[in-house]
Amino acid sequence: MTFPQVLSITVIALMMAAFIWGRFRYDLIAAVSLLLAVAVGVVPMDHAFSGFSDDIVIIVGSALLVSAGMARSGIMEYAIRRYAPELSSVRAQLALLVIVVGLLSAFVKNIGALAIMIPIAFQFARRSNTSPSVFLMPMAFASLLGGLMTQVGTSPNIVVSRLRQEITGESFTMFDFTPVGLALTAAGVAFLVLFYWIVPPRTRQDASLHHAIDIKNYVAEAKVTAESAVAGKTVADLLKIAGGEAVITSIIRDGVLRITPFPDAVLRVGDRLIIEGDPEALDQLVGQAKLSLTGDRKLGQQTGSAEIISIEAVVTEGSSLIGWSAKAMLLFHRFNVNLLAVSRKGERIDRDPGTIVFRLGDVILLQGAESQMPDFLREFHLLPLAERSLPIGSVRRGIVPVAILAAAIGTTALGLVPVALAFFSAAVAMVLFRVIPSREVYSAIDGPILVMLAALIPVSDSLRTTGATDVLAQLLAGVGSALPAYGALALIVVAAMAVTPFLNNAATVLVMAPIAAGFASTLGYRPEAFLMGVAIGAGCDFLTPIGHQCNTLVMGPGGYRFSDYSRLGLPLSILVIIVAVPLLLIVWPV
Repeated sequence: MTFPQVLSITVIALMMAAFIWGRFRYDLIAAVSLLLAVAVGVVPMDHAFSGFSDDIVIIVGSALLVSAGMARSGIMEYAIRRYAPELSSVRAQLALLVIVVGLLSAFVKNIGALAIMIPIAFQFARRSNTSPSVFLMPMAFASLLGGLMTQVGTSPNIVVSRLRQEITGESFTMFDFTPVGLALTAAGVAFLVLFYWIVPPRTRQDASLHHAIDIKNYVAEAKVTAESAVAGKTVADLLKIAGGEAVITSIIRDGVLRITPFPDAVLRVGDRLIIEGDPEALDQLVGQAKLSLTGDRKLGQQTGSAEIISIEAVVTEGSSLIGWSAKAMLLFHRFNVNLLAVSRKGERIDRDPGTIVFRLGDVILLQGAESQMPDFLREFHLLPLAERSLPIGSVRRGIVPVAILAAAIGTTALGLVPVALAFFSAAVAMVLFRVIPSREVYSAIDGPILVMLAALIPVSDSLRTTGATDVLAQLLAGVGSALPAYGALALIVVAAMAVTPFLNNAATVLVMAPIAAGFASTLGYRPEAFLMGVAIGAGCDFLTPIGHQCNTLVMGPGGYRFSDYSRLGLPLSILVIIVAVPLLLIVWPV
C-alpha cells in the first residue's frame, strides 16, 4: 500500500470516527475532512471545490424544495379525508399510512413524504385512541423503503447513479431502481403492518418549544363564499374536513342573526362562522372548505406585490392594544393588518374575534405584509412566538405542486431532460407559482446536507484516484472469493448497512460504492448489482435513530427509546437482505 493510499484511508477513517463521535455537525466534519485531504495532498487544490458543481448537489437541493412544496399543498390530507374518512382500525390505519408514505417517497424526498403524513398519523391515533408511536416508526421505515423505488427517491440512489456513470459511462435511469425497490417496499410494508406490535406503545417523554407554546383554543371567524366547497351543505359536512379537531361555536347570518350550529344546519353564502380549534385544524378547515378568513379585507389591494405572512404573537404588558378590539381601533384600515384568530387561556370565546377586547397574555394570529409586520409588532409591544410557522390564511395551491412534480418526473422518465435540470426547473416553478413563499425557499433547502455532499465528493474520490479502493476491494475479495455470487453481494449489502448508521446515507454511498465496484471487478463480476446493493444497504438504516433524518424525526414525537429501533429494524433488515440479493442477481446479472 502506497503512502498516498494510506493517507486517503486515514482521512476517511478519521472522518468516520468523527461522525460516530457526534460531537460536531456532519457538514462541519465533511468540510474539515476536505481541508485535511487537501492539506495532505490526496485531493488536488484545483479540485477541492469540484463537488459544489456536481449535479448531485443540484438534484438533492431541488428535491428538498419540491418536497416542501408538496408538504405545503395539503393535498394528501384532503385525499385521506375524502377517501378514507371512517377508517378506525389501527391495522387498517397503519396500512394506509405506510403505503401512502412508501409511494410518496418514490417521488418526493423521503423526509418530505414523512413530514406530509405525520399530522394525519396523530389524527388517526386520536381517532383510534392509541399512541402515535404505533404509527410513526413504521412510517419512517416505510419512507426509507419507498425511496428505493426511483432515482430521485433518496440521496443514495442519486449518488450511485453518478458513480455508475463514472465507472461504466452510463448512469442508472429514473426507474432502473423500481423492480427491486418495489419488491422491497411491498415486502417491508407487509412486515410493518403485521409486526408493528414488536415495539411497545410509547408516550412522549419530553416537550419541544413548539409543544410548550401549543395553542389549543384559537377562535377565528370565517366566511362562506360562493366559491366555498361547503356552500349549501351542512355543518356536519364541514366538520368532517377537520376530523373532529375543530368545532363551529356559532353561525352569524345576515350580519345579526345567530344560528345554533346543529349538525344538520345548512350553510349559506354570506354566513360567518365562529370556529374554535388548534392552528392545524383551522388551517385544514379553512383551506379545504375554501372559506375566507379575511372576508372583504384584501391585503393585496393595500400592499401591492409585498409578501403576505401570518404571524403568531402575544399581547404583552404595555401594549396599546389592551382594552381595544380590532374593529374599534380599525386595525385593518389604519395598519393594513388582519386579525385572523384569538386565543385566551382558560376562557372559551364564541364571538367574532374582531369584537374581542384584547387583554394581557392574549395570543393573536395576525396577517400582513412581511416588510411591515416587524414595525407593527414593535409599535404595539407584541411578542412573536418563536419556532412557529402557521399557514392559516395563506392560499393553498394543491394541484399546482402535483402538476409540477408530475412534469419533472415525466420529462426525466422519457429521457427528454436530465434529472438535475428537470428537478431544478421544478424547484424554480414552486417559487414562481408561489407554492413556497420566497422567504421560505432557503429554509426548505437543507444547507448542511448540501455542504456535506459537496465536501465529501472530492474526499471520497481520493480513494479512487490514489488506488485505495482497489486495495480495499482486494481485502474484501479475500473474504468473498470463497463465496458464491449471492454471498459476495450479500457481504456488500451488509457492509453498507453496518456503516450507514454512523454516516449520512449519501456519505455511505460515496465511501462504499467505489469499494464495491472494485470488489466486483476483482471477482470478475459486473458492477451494477453491487452498486445497487450499496444503495439499498445505505438507504435501509433501520437500526438506530441517528443514521437517517426520518428516524430522528419521529423519535421525540413517538417517545421511542434508542433500543426500540433495532427491535423492529433488525428483522426488517434481515428481510431486506433476503429479498434484495436474489432479486438483484435476477434484474442485474453479474
